[in-house]
Amino acid sequence: MVILTSPTPPFFFKNLWKILMESIGTVELLFLDCDGFCFGAQRKDGNGGARQGGERGKQRQGKKRGLIPKRGMGYGASMASERCISCTTFNILAPIYKRLHEEDQSCRESHHRACWLSRNQRIIDRLLGDMSSIICLQEVWLGNDELVDMYERRLGDAGYITLKLARTNNRGDGLLTAVHRDYFRVLNYQDLLFNDFGDRVAQLLHVESVVPFNQSRNSSVQQQILIVNTHLLFPHDSSLCILRLQQVYKILQSIESYQKEYKLSSIPIILCGDWNGSKRGHVYKFLSSQGFVSSYDAAHHYTDSDADAHKWVSHRNHRGNICGVDFIWLLNPNKHRKPLRTSWNEAVFGIIKYLLRAASLTENNAFAFLKGDSPGDCITYSGFCQALCQLHLTSHPHGLSPQDIEELWIQADIDGNGVVDYEEFLLAIWNPKRSEQPENFEKMTEVGLKMGAERLLAFGFNVKNAVLFPPEVEKGTWPEDYSLSDHAPLTVVFSPVRMPCFRRIC
Repeated sequence: MVILTSPTPPFFFKNLWKILMESIGTVELLFLDCDGFCFGAQRKDGNGGARQGGERGKQRQGKKRGLIPKRGMGYGASMASERCISCTTFNILAPIYKRLHEEDQSCRESHHRACWLSRNQRIIDRLLGDMSSIICLQEVWLGNDELVDMYERRLGDAGYITLKLARTNNRGDGLLTAVHRDYFRVLNYQDLLFNDFGDRVAQLLHVESVVPFNQSRNSSVQQQILIVNTHLLFPHDSSLCILRLQQVYKILQSIESYQKEYKLSSIPIILCGDWNGSKRGHVYKFLSSQGFVSSYDAAHHYTDSDADAHKWVSHRNHRGNICGVDFIWLLNPNKHRKPLRTSWNEAVFGIIKYLLRAASLTENNAFAFLKGDSPGDCITYSGFCQALCQLHLTSHPHGLSPQDIEELWIQADIDGNGVVDYEEFLLAIWNPKRSEQPENFEKMTEVGLKMGAERLLAFGFNVKNAVLFPPEVEKGTWPEDYSLSDHAPLTVVFSPVRMPCFRRIC
């Protein structure tokens, strides 16, 4: 028996078989991860054939295909029948941004080839050790051909299809998404260019499972996924809150358009990336209102409460603050989704309330501020526009557009009489009642049928486990000896399930 520890380069296995076959005859390889947990085994005889027998043989075949999650993620042989997949998101910190000395901010890692080359080799070693089905990287130094070639070559040799997308205006870094050929085939791919103040971009992949998730290969249930990789703008100040929401809105709008064009209403969606905002932020609430679930929080049974808000971190930013900003969001097809524009308006109203409270305005004073010089006890449209300008939500190129303001007004003016009274102010802005996601199928049935939909069977995912590295960040602390990046890689294991959902009848 030969014991291998992770990470081990894939090309090493091919030569190892040949050498050991000639000298030993029958070889059994045991693959151990860095914690000593077995995550795979293979056995071959002297003729190069694989010996597989009974349930143990089936498990080995599953592990060879990457269909059984690592025991290091908390699973044993009893999971053999589940065809799980894994997904990793990681902001690898582009060398052009990595500061080597606090005293000299201009000294960057990109000026020292040995430094960035060694660090990125270690990053790839870790990625290949995990061998996730899907890898989403941010801040890849796409302006350096040597670094790009290294990622594409080593990931390609390990069986990955790689797709990259640079930020606009030659910012130097960008995104790289890798999908393992043993798990998925790429059906389609789109670049999403926001063309905004931050030159941010996103990747949209439409993939299909190579190995059927369901036991029956004749199943009519779609086994396809939409995957998004992105990196949102850093919130340097409160005026950028709207721009960050706009970036997410553009992503969800693109997904909706793609689903409509290809009639893909009943497939799961996975959003990966560095969202540059915590669980207390407006982006988190916006995505939650659309039915997306934070996979890490779901795996660890964390809620949206203040008590759970800081139990884990994934980033130490350039200001020295630590927070959780890296997410893998899951939207299953059985989730009821409110109209996208409604969620957007609610999120903007949330920003308005946040700014009003940050100015220490009480409920009554906030209403008076929005009313401005308007006569009577109601907020007028002109007074509303003036207040938004004073809150710095419209006074810059990436602020609210006239159309945005008009749609906000329509939603705030509940009775449509042209003014917003105190009660409407409370309902729309100060104490809004958000519609909750239905928790059971009976409620979903009622909602779905009212929306004019037909019932069908689809496939989605359960979150089996989620792990951040290094382990200290899962306890809300940042280890000083961690040097891979200023972000922690997040890996999530998903288990496919069949679920009832609805499709709108046009």
